[in-house]
Amino acid sequence: MLDHLIQGGTVVDGTGSAPRLADIGVRDGRIVAIAPTGGITEEAAAVIDATGLLVLPGVIDPHTHYDAQLFWDGGASPSNVHGVTTVIGGNCGFTLAPLKAEDAAYTREFMASVEGMSVAALEEGVPWNWETFAEYLDRLDGKVGVNAGFLVGHNALRRYVMGPDSVGNEATPEQVAAMQALLAESIQAGGLGFSTTLSRTHSDGDGKPVASRWASNDELLALCEVVEQHPGTTLEAMTDGCLDKFSDDEIDLFSDMTATAKRPLNWNVLTIDSREPTRIPRQLSAGDRAAEKGGRIVALTLPVQVPMNMSFLNHCGLFLIPGWKDVLGLPVPERVAELQKPEVQARMQAQAQAPEAGVFKRLADFENYILGDTYSAANEGLKGRRVGELADERGQDAFATLIDVVVADELRTVLWPIPPDGDPASWELRRQTWADDRVMLGGSDAGAHLDRMCGAPFPTRFLGDTLRGRKLVPLERAVQLMTQVPAELFGINERGTLTEGFHADIAIVDPETVGSELAELVHDLPGNSPRLTADSIGVVRVLVNGTVVVVDGKPTGELPGTILRSGRDTRTVATS
Repeated sequence: MLDHLIQGGTVVDGTGSAPRLADIGVRDGRIVAIAPTGGITEEAAAVIDATGLLVLPGVIDPHTHYDAQLFWDGGASPSNVHGVTTVIGGNCGFTLAPLKAEDAAYTREFMASVEGMSVAALEEGVPWNWETFAEYLDRLDGKVGVNAGFLVGHNALRRYVMGPDSVGNEATPEQVAAMQALLAESIQAGGLGFSTTLSRTHSDGDGKPVASRWASNDELLALCEVVEQHPGTTLEAMTDGCLDKFSDDEIDLFSDMTATAKRPLNWNVLTIDSREPTRIPRQLSAGDRAAEKGGRIVALTLPVQVPMNMSFLNHCGLFLIPGWKDVLGLPVPERVAELQKPEVQARMQAQAQAPEAGVFKRLADFENYILGDTYSAANEGLKGRRVGELADERGQDAFATLIDVVVADELRTVLWPIPPDGDPASWELRRQTWADDRVMLGGSDAGAHLDRMCGAPFPTRFLGDTLRGRKLVPLERAVQLMTQVPAELFGINERGTLTEGFHADIAIVDPETVGSELAELVHDLPGNSPRLTADSIGVVRVLVNGTVVVVDGKPTGELPGTILRSGRDTRTVATS
């Protein structure tokens, strides 16, 4: 007897093949039959009527930070309700293992700084009762509602081997050898590979460059040598150039890393903007250079715009504009005083428009900021107003108006910059870019920056746009980009397509309504900490390994997910 029979749906199998009417039989966590509608006669314990609905492979999200959240929310919300059945964590060089007990507090502050996680949630929601990578994976085994795999983070390796000296120092040859051994041990336990960051955007809880930013190229390549020795592994990395345009040195480093490991390297995130026409050719040229050396580099890019709120109070993108931290890093009373000085405002505007600002120049369109929550009587009624309109009413410069508003709120004002790359030319550029095999959809950062952004709903938003909006690519291609393509990059076995014998990771959605609600701020994390989340629309069922985990957009509480382990659940992907 079948466990589930999904009848009468339009199957979009993830391979890029045209949609077709078919039934799917599921037993013991696997797809055991796919046949034209009415062609499966075996009885089933449960029949799902999918008439008028789309039946898709579960989405694979290649760039998340659910490393901590899975301990208090094994379902990985809200990704699960948006059709995601597999998540990759341990990105950007940040993992919670290996870990010495005395470094747990540092790691909590570290993750709060680099990934916007709540310290209170990390303290109350995570047990911190492991040391090795194997023990970390074992703590999650059997307790997750999605399939989850984790890269081994460079910063955890450095901290474990070098302690506090990992910040501010290059490693000695003996320390590099110790990190190599530790990485090998972690990958043998199931780590999917190695991740690192050299990006200036990443500082620890003390405000110092994170440990991996002090590594030499020789250290990075030594760790890539370890990756090459283990099957089913991969690389992920970030540099300053990921934010705008790579330098020649960065391209050479990434190329050397992938060539040394003989594994693909993916990086996050390619920003597509028609006003920057030279960015895409420059960024994707890294893939060409890697191919010359026998490697492969793939850029992640999102298929939707993900608004990110800003604040003059708490760390966010504004703090990363070169020169701005000189002001925004001051204690609040001094910060307020400085911000009100016309000469300081003029200097900050110039810094935000300077070439050095790179991709952060996107944040300098102050006229097109929407005011979110406000907190003072002076700002009553301003929520939802565009700063440019308010500035016109007041006869002021837009930036001066913005500063007046945030100062009145003692800097607590929530600000929503309107993304500047929503023009038709940018969307056409995205359509063209998605067709390039040096690019893959991803970059949601789900599980991170919880009070700033909500990228997890990208699958349903992209499906809705494909079916009823811009229709930039055929439905079957949109599905393939989120399923088979990431499965093949990571070498994930028997997932990513609806194929007989494969694991039954399946999403069933209504093509007339599939999409996402607007993000809202809720206080549902441990310690009553806040996060932005969004419900799905039109997600009728989600199955993970043949078990229903979502019904009509709501989690069932079932936890049938698998902790993906390299070599067992993944295979080696050739780079040439």
